[in-house]
Amino acid sequence: MKIDNPTDLELAALISSKICHDVIGPVGAIYNGLEILDEDDDAEAQSYALDVIRNVTEQASARLQFARFAFGAAGSAGSQIDLTMAEQISRGYVGKGKHELVWNGPAGHMAKDYVKLLLNLLSASVTALPRGGEIAVLILGTLEQPAFELRCKGTSARPPQYLTDIVAGTSDGELNAMNIQAYYTWRLAGLTGMRIEILQDGEDILVGARA
Repeated sequence: MKIDNPTDLELAALISSKICHDVIGPVGAIYNGLEILDEDDDAEAQSYALDVIRNVTEQASARLQFARFAFGAAGSAGSQIDLTMAEQISRGYVGKGKHELVWNGPAGHMAKDYVKLLLNLLSASVTALPRGGEIAVLILGTLEQPAFELRCKGTSARPPQYLTDIVAGTSDGELNAMNIQAYYTWRLAGLTGMRIEILQDGEDILVGARA
């Protein structure tokens, strides 16, 4: 089914909902940790609460940094982004839990919209590994005309549901906070003149984009 393109205001509202959805969990955990510090004088409980606050504060910061570059302006129109910064943002977003990021790409600066597309493809790749695994990012081509390939390797690897549906034209046509990032990724690909590809390679899933 063809997706009904949202108005600019609807798109902004849905992206805002997506960002809030991603950060409300860590922020709520920070509040719960502060409550423990206020109410429980036990040294072990205090230590646990501080560990929770440190961990989720780092997580919230990483998610906001990611959203700033993946969704936001991240500079004026036509600006470029340092790929070293893109790698750092990606590592913060993937975190140190059940997913591992392997980054293979050149140094240098790349046009903002290409980097935004790459970051959003990375987010889709995380959802392709519900039980964790390795995401190997490969940047091909040139800085001026790149191609991206993200290999998702892990137990129960599967095509990223929302992005796969939107690219294939099999979405139910309703946009919401859960699938808006996939739609936005698809729109970014069109803006950069690239085509998104989602393929099965043995037990791995390949998520890529090329002209």
